[in-house]
Amino acid sequence: MKPVVVVGSGPSGVHFALTVLEKGRRVTLVDVGHARPSVIRQHDTFDGLKRNLDDPVEYLLGNDLEGITYPGAAGEYYGVPPGKAYIFRDPGGFTVRSQGFEPLFSWAAGGLAEAWTGGVYPFNEAELADFPFGWSDIEPSYAEVARRIGISGEIDDLGRFMPAHDGIMPPLELDLHSRKLIDRYTAARAGLNDAGCWLGRSRLATITRPHAGRGACEYLGRCLWGCPVDALYTPSKTLAECMAFDRFEYVPGVVVTHFTVDSSRRIRKLRGHALDGSPFEQDVDTLVLAAGALSSARIFLESVHRATGEAARLTGLMDNLQILVPFLNFDMIGLPYQPSSYQYHMLGLGLETDRPEEYVHGQITTLKTTMAHPILNNLPFDLRTARQVFRRIRSGLGLVNVNFHDRRRDDCAVSIDPDPAGGDATLVIEYRDDPGEEASARAAVARVRKALRSLRCFAPSPMIHVRPRGASVHYAGVLPMTDRGGDFTTTPECRSRDFENLVMADGATFPFLPAKNITFTLMANAVRAASAL
Repeated sequence: MKPVVVVGSGPSGVHFALTVLEKGRRVTLVDVGHARPSVIRQHDTFDGLKRNLDDPVEYLLGNDLEGITYPGAAGEYYGVPPGKAYIFRDPGGFTVRSQGFEPLFSWAAGGLAEAWTGGVYPFNEAELADFPFGWSDIEPSYAEVARRIGISGEIDDLGRFMPAHDGIMPPLELDLHSRKLIDRYTAARAGLNDAGCWLGRSRLATITRPHAGRGACEYLGRCLWGCPVDALYTPSKTLAECMAFDRFEYVPGVVVTHFTVDSSRRIRKLRGHALDGSPFEQDVDTLVLAAGALSSARIFLESVHRATGEAARLTGLMDNLQILVPFLNFDMIGLPYQPSSYQYHMLGLGLETDRPEEYVHGQITTLKTTMAHPILNNLPFDLRTARQVFRRIRSGLGLVNVNFHDRRRDDCAVSIDPDPAGGDATLVIEYRDDPGEEASARAAVARVRKALRSLRCFAPSPMIHVRPRGASVHYAGVLPMTDRGGDFTTTPECRSRDFENLVMADGATFPFLPAKNITFTLMANAVRAASAL
């Protein structure tokens, strides 16, 4: 039997591949596949690295100090540490032109989820209303992914927004700041719940006991630089699991550009080039595009153009708007911070709305180990005073990342600008905000700030930051799955209606985007689609 050919080793690609392998099929996975650097001093804490490395500055800030945010710099609160630069390394030849959108791409083994913060939030029945299947159809796939990757958490007040599934380990140990927030919420629960606000533990792809050859979280404070004990799951772990099958072939170092079809529009070959520029060609029986919604769309559009001459336009691009709300917890001022702690968000906040599928989700991160200089730069003091103030308030600082849903719209689209000389086309991205979104976002942020006040926290409005569109990397919607048919759509099993032997296995097929991290659902949907192959 000919192998199933999968493009991309992100969360969708590796879980599709593993599911097919477990069914007894052969798989060839084609990827650029930049590899993660080797782990150094595996069991050192963040402070231990600063003490024990010969050159901690090089590791933490980079050879050219590229990890520094200089005074006066505007933009994101989040940065990418030098050790994760491989995730975004451009293989060359990939050009993008965008309007109203700042896309991120990855060519790493494991894809963009090599840099995720581990939030795993299943879609509920209301959020699946636009999908051609319901909760009962995908719940077994959520449970299978949970079994594979390991998930910690508990069923608490956020359970009204996050359905329960099998395979949840006990939660991580809370840091002192997070515990105080939970205690305050318990005392103020009645009023907050009456206002439609609920607080609870994040569900995380970070394990609290050894699992699948990975170590439990050691609370080293190094999450941002890449978990050294692999407690925080990344898709490269599943890629390694696939490699244990003798029916699996991994083909790294390849940039896929398009596929070619015969007169019946059946895909026959996959084409691209190696990183050294030499041409690449792969025979295809069944092709699975799982390179991420934008990269898969680019391959699809280039292939359509080469087959038909049509410069198609795929509408319906979606992305979660994210607004960052920094806050100070007065109960924590003057207390020591905990560097030996899980670094990412450990709590979540949910806001009910008039429509259940338009729930607003907030991820609450308390400040632990971090690069302090971007915070110092933004305090309204001279450097010496800023350092003194920062030491006093550090343990009380936190951030709510507020996420909003998105819907498919015709004025949000991807297309290509073909190269007249026959080279690789340019991906063109257009995104326009929903005119009614600004008012609803302002109202939601006001509710978040009011909830924080109930927890004895102050969120200064001048520090609220609206992230640029594209920053969430939750891209979806351009080749939606539907049971109604139509060009540039997929079946409920994610099979293309334009090419009979093509499966679209990533977020390109989602017809609606809830206000949640979509990685867990990407993996579960890939398992579901592969099971139907």
